[in-house]
Amino acid sequence: MAFRICVIGCGALSTRAHGPSYRRYADRHPDVELAACCDLDAARTEAYRVAFGFGRAYVDFRAMLDTERPDAVCLMAPVDKTCELSCAVMKMGFPLLMEKPPGLDREQCMKMIAAAEASGVANQVAFNRRYVPLVRHLKQDLDRRCPPEDIQYLRYDFFRMNRRDQDFSTTAIHGIDTVRFLAGSPYRRIRFRYQELDHLGFGVANLYLDCEMASGAMAYLDFCPVTGVLIERATVNAYDQTWFLEIPLWGAFDAPGRLLCVTQGTVTEEVDGGLLEGAEQMHIASGFYDENASFFDDLRAGRRPVGDIRSGLQSVEIAACLRSRRAEYVAAT
Repeated sequence: MAFRICVIGCGALSTRAHGPSYRRYADRHPDVELAACCDLDAARTEAYRVAFGFGRAYVDFRAMLDTERPDAVCLMAPVDKTCELSCAVMKMGFPLLMEKPPGLDREQCMKMIAAAEASGVANQVAFNRRYVPLVRHLKQDLDRRCPPEDIQYLRYDFFRMNRRDQDFSTTAIHGIDTVRFLAGSPYRRIRFRYQELDHLGFGVANLYLDCEMASGAMAYLDFCPVTGVLIERATVNAYDQTWFLEIPLWGAFDAPGRLLCVTQGTVTEEVDGGLLEGAEQMHIASGFYDENASFFDDLRAGRRPVGDIRSGLQSVEIAACLRSRRAEYVAAT
């Protein structure tokens, strides 16, 4: 039997990152059927269908799911619609991969967790940095060489150009989640500082997070949306070892990325992102293909996907603190 995939949301990110990933996955797995796609804009849906090889196009997601009965549903919706649509899909009984964030605050995230647990359906949040090949290489290196309690310090620099978002928290959540992923530990406490840039627009600000992890590591994150360069870089310190990571993104200064491990002043490992498979295709280098493939592979093998909604709860809580300009976050005990 074919493994049938349906997609809700055919906008810019879906077209640029996810559509090529579905097509690649279907090309590599002859038993996979790209059954249907859906968007409120009929013309956009039809263009998406043709571009990526889906069978049918819909403007009503309920009609699509009732008719197609897919094995997997992928949701790329506006942030303010993610909770409502995710709960509806899961209540209908369909396994769901949803774009981040899983809700705007703890209340929405818990509502989605309740819908998932009541229906029993598999679910995964698309935090694509967890699947960037260079990030995964670093994570594997850390897991192999040092347990979380041996990590002393992490830094994450998250710079953008001319991003005058009133609410940058739904983008900053990527860095928040990636640090937690690399540390192998949740946050224990965070102190926030804000450099408001009101002359550039309401809500525009640099955001600084001084963090203590439950493992004992310290972390510092800075989110600067109106700089002269687009980068995401991570630094990790352990005893006698330091890792420097440059993450490849669309239009990033550091693309195709690089990972260095330095031991007592000597480079002991270097990974050139340009030499990895698919380096020239950013939907692969930026982790979108692997996050989708991981979800589909887990469903086809009868495994529960890694990275479910609950795994993103703390990242959502912290992002909500940024939105409301909180001074401090302390994890519940």
